[in-house]
Amino acid sequence: MEHTHLVILIIGLTSFCVAALAVYMWCYCRRRGAEDVPRDVEGGFEVKERDGVVGKEILMRFEGGEDLTVLDILDAPGEVIGKSGYGTLYRAALLRSNRPALLRFFRPPCTLSLKEVVPIIELLGSIRHPNLVPLYAFYAGPRGEKLLVHSFYRRGNLAQFIRDGVGEVHKWPIICRISMGIARGLDYLHTAFEIPIVHGNLKSKNVLLDGHFRPRVSDFGLHLLLTPTAGQEMLETAAVQGYKVPELIKMKDASEESDIYSLGVILLELLTGKEPIDEYTYPAKDDIFLPNVVKNAIIEDRITDLFHPMVLGQSNGKKEAVEDHILELLRLAMDCCSPSPSLRPTVKEFLTRLEEIER
Repeated sequence: MEHTHLVILIIGLTSFCVAALAVYMWCYCRRRGAEDVPRDVEGGFEVKERDGVVGKEILMRFEGGEDLTVLDILDAPGEVIGKSGYGTLYRAALLRSNRPALLRFFRPPCTLSLKEVVPIIELLGSIRHPNLVPLYAFYAGPRGEKLLVHSFYRRGNLAQFIRDGVGEVHKWPIICRISMGIARGLDYLHTAFEIPIVHGNLKSKNVLLDGHFRPRVSDFGLHLLLTPTAGQEMLETAAVQGYKVPELIKMKDASEESDIYSLGVILLELLTGKEPIDEYTYPAKDDIFLPNVVKNAIIEDRITDLFHPMVLGQSNGKKEAVEDHILELLRLAMDCCSPSPSLRPTVKEFLTRLEEIER
């Protein structure tokens, strides 16, 4: 009799342990299920997002992010460093490695469906260039949320560097290094693929700097992930910040020529230290945009008033040569900002002229 009770007790405990283990494994797999389909995105779909039904989560990992897990990303402590109508940017410390990263979260209503987004993410995740911010991973959650994982650069963005930087920002070698780096990154996007990749939202806030002042262009191609409404909001924000190209009405029409215009505005920022919209100094409606401010200064023969004193004050026996180079770079920037897209240089032409200026 005692033997029978013992057998029943053992069977009961065994069944309980098996059931508990099954529950644990189900929860574990549910949490990390995305890792089972890191690149097989079709297998990760359960339903269409627009149907309003909950789907599966997926994780796509790229070069440099092969070891990332869903837990690393979703549970990483982060700090909000930027917000827009379509998403939020976090500076986070990834779990396990504790390495810093930029996490970009997209609001579900602002992005295209997962099946539309995945081919674009595959392309963006394959891009590697010394002057472009790499994409390490892409996460899509069961409620339609989407998140990108990028490198973090401690020196911050170019806009902060121009506004808050000290002597370095006004040194001619630094100006050349940053200008050349941005152009090389843009050249790669425009020419390295069968179909050019248009940045679509190039501005100084989207240029990050590493410890050696080497620029890394970020946010390229993000407009391709957005719905038409969210893309239009991105364009309107660019207009408010002074980067909107005169001929561009809809974000879907962004082009290589519109990227060149934005590149010209960034160069003018570097040379003058001024905001892209200078409404406080130049309150007249037509003169609030930096290209127009520079144009008027040229007409009125006030060019030297545009530059920070340190930009023109780099003598070391070569002051006149530096000033000539600065004026040539100013002309190049203004050509990029031409109201006519056909008159703007291509990125290849820009690089050729910039190399000649540096000599």
